[in-house]
Amino acid sequence: MISRIAGRYGMEAKVLRACWKWRNYPPGHDGGGARADVEVLLNAAGSRLLAGLCGVEEDALARALPSWTVEDAKLRAGSGDPVGLWRIAGAVAGPAAFGCRLCTARRTGAAVRVVRYAPRWERVCVRHGRWLLDADADQPLEHLDLRGLPEVVAAQRRWASVARRAVRAGAEPERVFALARAVVARWWEQAYGWERETIWPRRLHQVAGGNAGGDLERWRVVGRDTVVFPEVVAVADALLDPAMADLVWADSGAGRPRALPADGLFCRRLGERIGRPWLGPLAATDHGGPLIAWMGSVIRLRRGTGGTPGYDNDPWWLRQEHQAATMAGQLRVLGKEKKAPGSGTMWRAAVPAEQRRLITSTLDSVQDQLLQLRGVHSGPTADVARRLLRGLGHSAGLIENAWKRTALAAVNGGVPLEEVARWVDMPAEVLREMLTAKG
Repeated sequence: MISRIAGRYGMEAKVLRACWKWRNYPPGHDGGGARADVEVLLNAAGSRLLAGLCGVEEDALARALPSWTVEDAKLRAGSGDPVGLWRIAGAVAGPAAFGCRLCTARRTGAAVRVVRYAPRWERVCVRHGRWLLDADADQPLEHLDLRGLPEVVAAQRRWASVARRAVRAGAEPERVFALARAVVARWWEQAYGWERETIWPRRLHQVAGGNAGGDLERWRVVGRDTVVFPEVVAVADALLDPAMADLVWADSGAGRPRALPADGLFCRRLGERIGRPWLGPLAATDHGGPLIAWMGSVIRLRRGTGGTPGYDNDPWWLRQEHQAATMAGQLRVLGKEKKAPGSGTMWRAAVPAEQRRLITSTLDSVQDQLLQLRGVHSGPTADVARRLLRGLGHSAGLIENAWKRTALAAVNGGVPLEEVARWVDMPAEVLREMLTAKG
């Protein structure tokens, strides 16, 4: 807002900002670039000054600007001078997204970049067919083109009725959406191995301008929320349906408790509702995820064995480890991996907690099997190394250090380096350099 006022006066923003005393510097990205989602907090004197400059009553600004009434201890200290404080928008009033430049130009006459507070179910500019991206990430795009993806636009319209249904059910719409988003985001990470999944790849290539293959990992991060939005709304609608809760109860054995089956009625019906009849068994066996946690809460409520309020007996409670990773966080991980590939540490920030435990367990198992290789110079060495390396190759990005140790042990055990290089699909000279650097 300060920048807009400065523009009206024909001033540079930094000149106008000198009217306030600033307690800190504008936050930036890790790479040094300026953040688009910076927010300003003002003390009482600073607010009066801004209201006077723009000629708008403070009450009107309080209704228009979510940050207007936010207080901070750093603002209360000192004299009655106008004081300002820089903050990240997401820490002030919730998720921030870029605004549509075409809509901005239509209303103001200037097609400039704007940032607005917008929940994730209000990211579609219906007028111009755009998905408005998070403003907190260090990436250049402000929107993705939705022309050709009417189902994404339709999902936003559908969400309004789902939100009303949540209110009637006594649930907070934002919590229902967060849980459904966590469920679908988890499926998104697993979809690499779903041979029958054709909908999401088609949408991803569409929002990427026709082909996401040139930078697939980045597009999977940037395009995820856009691509999966229809499924998020559909899952939220399904979780609010009492008939679906009845299926969970039936799958649990109702009055005669039993383990949830892999071919349960609930997961089968859920897959059908999102247009994937084959998904049921995959969802039902994804133990440790937010969907199974929701089912457990429903079952405990029916049995009257819920825990303390706000946790076990609250179906909409989303555990921290189940929350969907943000675009900004995932892009930071990708950036660090590109700078230090194969470091063996960045993956921990990108996978859910239970997957981290599984990977760690795999690494421990590999360490145990490495003992079989050390000191062995014939026969079983090649067989054991080959099995280990082929298995580890499927997830080399996460546990590259493990297969390096395996390869080194195989070479030390008498397997020709050229043979090991063939197992891992790598030139022998490159592998030699890697193993030399490692040890």
